[in-house]
Amino acid sequence: MTGSSGAQSTLLERSRTTQGYPEARVIVLNDDVNTFQHVVDCLCKIIPGMGTERAWDLAHQVDGQGSAEVWCGPLEQAELYHQQLTGEGLTMAPIERC
Repeated sequence: MTGSSGAQSTLLERSRTTQGYPEARVIVLNDDVNTFQHVVDCLCKIIPGMGTERAWDLAHQVDGQGSAEVWCGPLEQAELYHQQLTGEGLTMAPIERC
């Protein structure tokens, strides 16, 4: 005769939660120092894929509204672009997480 002890094994499953890589916004602020042309040149030089027309639109937004989000994406890249734009003399808002 075969018997069972009545004990059951319990299988615990791990709860998988995936967190996306943190993203952040790069925001240029209006100032009385930088010219439109300088802002456009910096954006085209530093922000990947930035075209002249888009850069001019953003420069006008900075002037008219006081600020413009010029890039949003992975935090590390945002920090790099923020640092580079600051190094070019643009007035920058603190990096904001998306």
